[in-house]
Amino acid sequence: MKLLYPIAGVALIAPSPLFAQSANQPPVSAPAPDAAATPDADGTVVVTAMRAPVAIDRVAASVTVLDKNAIDRAGDMSVSDLLLRTPGVTMSRNGGYGTATSLRIRGAESDQTVVVIDGVKLNDPSATGGGYNFANLLTGDAGRIEVLRGPQSILWGSQAIGGVVNVVTPLPEKRLEGSFDIEAGSRDTVSARAAIGGNDGPLAWRVGGQAFTTRGISAIAPDFGGRELDGYTNRSIAGRAVLTITPNVSAELRGYYANGRAGIDGFSGDTPEYTLNREFVGYAGLNVALLDGRFRNRFAYGYTNTDRDNYNPARARTLTFDAAGRNERLEYQGSFAITRGVDAVFGAENEVSRFRSVSPAASLSVPIPAPARGRAEITSFYGQLNAAVIAGLTLTAGVRNDDHSRYGGKTLFAGGGAWALPTGTVFRASYSEGFKAPTLYQLFSEYGNQALRPERVNGWEAGVEQRFLDGHVALGATYFERRSNDLIIYNGCSTGAIDSMCLVPGSTTQRRFGYYKNVSRAFANGIEAAGHVALGKRLTIDGNYSWTASEDRSPGVATFGRQLPRRPRHAWNASADYSFPGGPSFGAAVRWSGDTFDSATSNVVLASYTLVDLRAELPVTPGLRLFVRGENVFDEKYETVYRYGTLGRSIYAGFRGRF
Repeated sequence: MKLLYPIAGVALIAPSPLFAQSANQPPVSAPAPDAAATPDADGTVVVTAMRAPVAIDRVAASVTVLDKNAIDRAGDMSVSDLLLRTPGVTMSRNGGYGTATSLRIRGAESDQTVVVIDGVKLNDPSATGGGYNFANLLTGDAGRIEVLRGPQSILWGSQAIGGVVNVVTPLPEKRLEGSFDIEAGSRDTVSARAAIGGNDGPLAWRVGGQAFTTRGISAIAPDFGGRELDGYTNRSIAGRAVLTITPNVSAELRGYYANGRAGIDGFSGDTPEYTLNREFVGYAGLNVALLDGRFRNRFAYGYTNTDRDNYNPARARTLTFDAAGRNERLEYQGSFAITRGVDAVFGAENEVSRFRSVSPAASLSVPIPAPARGRAEITSFYGQLNAAVIAGLTLTAGVRNDDHSRYGGKTLFAGGGAWALPTGTVFRASYSEGFKAPTLYQLFSEYGNQALRPERVNGWEAGVEQRFLDGHVALGATYFERRSNDLIIYNGCSTGAIDSMCLVPGSTTQRRFGYYKNVSRAFANGIEAAGHVALGKRLTIDGNYSWTASEDRSPGVATFGRQLPRRPRHAWNASADYSFPGGPSFGAAVRWSGDTFDSATSNVVLASYTLVDLRAELPVTPGLRLFVRGENVFDEKYETVYRYGTLGRSIYAGFRGRF
């Protein structure tokens, strides 16, 4: 384990007082080596997306943590809509609920964001960019969502260039507890969610499910002929169970399944097409604590499977697209408390990805071709050290080596620090590197190119936060930069093009529509500012502003220096909530997004827009609340993708219970 040597070396040169133990202090304990770990209930805000619980004031990178109260208060049905309210996040969607949804962090591509559900990294190897489509991820039973911004490849590997979204479902604290949320409203939309669980003796368990349906809107905007409603249904279930075998050994199972059906429209306009999407996440793990909790270990197996099918009832052969992507991951992760305030997180992973994809012809007389298939394997070792070198100052250093079955070894480095002063000031700075191997689709599909090189990125950030009045007022800002090289783009082949890559591999005559190639460079920098004000116990005000310049820096191209598409340079959010005596509450939220180009080469501009949401809650009993909310209450007309519709004014009402 050569990669652990630098960690040990840093520990050896750390100041000797760090290793001193006092008989009056509690025993040193390592953090749980798990991104789905349950934080201690001591009021401290912690981040588990660091693959172990870390107090937020010790985290060098920018992060937003949304707990269950924040998720409930916002009321958003989809995770993408909820995250859109956080700094540095933008979103584009090809219509209403269930249609293709791209989430971008700090201007990075959507497929450069890692999505983690209960500790398992979920991506689709059969997708064009190998990323995650947020269309089917509803808030469901999520008890905590974290957004970690900036390159995070040290802990999360290939693809974590833009950032990490960590979704965690809760474990119960009581012998028996449950929750439910039911709401209905515009466009015959109905959402029903329920969960139940218990913590009794050695077993803690929880199961939650959600059903969602809506008539929706036309995916193609009415101005472009959209008339047919493209509805959406989704059924999902998630569960966790932990069995404590001995005080130092426990076993855990986790699972998530979602099945969605969404109406879509083709490139030509309004069509009866629809898509089916099934996602499964499975996890089995064994946790072993040694040395009185000072050395914690986790051995786990993770499995994800995404199956997508598109249909067009207007064709003789209705199936238009069939794809499936699968990941299997074996992992070991450990954490070791070297001394008080100094701990290491380290691990090893082996991931095997597979995909298949086929696009059958419309005519039944044309046989369905053999699907494109591909396989990749990556073995990784990583380690990260967190050291509180003096009171309030935590330094972080990490290293990772990935050995890819096609691209060999790649070593990445990261470092940073967070300094929390007694004055309420917190300084943060970090540097990190990342890379993303070409996806199986980009390599082996009908548009594949097996000569592609991995995408490479490095970035840094520095920020400061100031808290006043015992944390009731907080203001902060962060500046960041990210440089990307060898970005992969799709290159279309025009009729008569002499480019040999426009021929189907192995053929000298059969042409294809295009192929993937490395040409792009990009540079992103920006400022994220956020503020929070709590006036007494009744009024809270939150706001954030993001300036993100994400530009094409590919040499010799006409788009050099141009803002990348569907990434507004300016965006801001503001919200206010007021609680009246007796429990009723009222809230309002405003989002403004600046204009942006629809594509890298076109001059089509997606205009700026402002959305206003209102919400109100009324407690009926301590465990039951009625609520009503309105989204886009002024019925703003806007686009996040050219020609595609967006939701207009929407009113929903319902109730939620906790017991």
